[in-house]
Amino acid sequence: MKPHNLPAGRGQLPPGAIGHNRGVVRSNYAFLAPEGVLISRLPAYADTIVRFLASPVLGARFVQFILEFAKDGGAVRPLQEEGIQHFYYVLSGAAEIRIADGAARIMEQGGFAYIPPGAAFTLRSAKSQPARVLGLRKRYERADGIAQPDAIVSSLDEVPITNHTGAEGRGFQHLLPFGDLRFDFEMNLMRFQPGSYFPDVETHIMEHGLYMLQGQGLYFLGDEWHEIWADDFIWMGGFCPQQFYPTGFGEAVYLLYKNVNRDVPL
Repeated sequence: MKPHNLPAGRGQLPPGAIGHNRGVVRSNYAFLAPEGVLISRLPAYADTIVRFLASPVLGARFVQFILEFAKDGGAVRPLQEEGIQHFYYVLSGAAEIRIADGAARIMEQGGFAYIPPGAAFTLRSAKSQPARVLGLRKRYERADGIAQPDAIVSSLDEVPITNHTGAEGRGFQHLLPFGDLRFDFEMNLMRFQPGSYFPDVETHIMEHGLYMLQGQGLYFLGDEWHEIWADDFIWMGGFCPQQFYPTGFGEAVYLLYKNVNRDVPL
């Protein structure tokens, strides 16, 4: 029996609960279980909780977080950051987004939005129901002769599942236009059927923010294996050895950020 399954009185912690945490933080990666991530609030939002997952304090060059909207929660004014781009993915419920002077759009579970650097936008719950939204903020890396991207509001239903590896049981959904040099990062849904896996341990320059959406598996980070399941988060810095092996009976799916399409600054 696990410690959190042991009986305890009302308002009391179960025996052995203190000190038990699946999360780890290393020099170039972190594995965060949701039970260890505390809540905060932001001045630009009402009736909203934020849970920060990755930030420069950790070593990341981006910020990733979860917004939890009450049924009438959301931004109290338009949000706008010079040089900063945003990405949002609806985990549950429904959210309303309005970008610049465009019309308000409703995003159900699996809906997502890209906001170009410097564009004003509002984000809030919709349909009088709570919503959980995964967010990302990153400073845009401009490139000579390349225009900045346009706004995108879409959903998983509109994104085809592809498999460039040819390996059975793998699936990819590129939420941002794949190979489009205007974008300096990708957001991809990675799908693994039981029995599939990374064929090799990857060690590359890209940084990752990984949010587990469904299923479970074992993730190799550095020189350690970690059991991961829905709502877990992993930050991987550049050149962190990594590999994934699904272990559940059903499909394992995670949403993966990575920085691409730019040269290395010196």
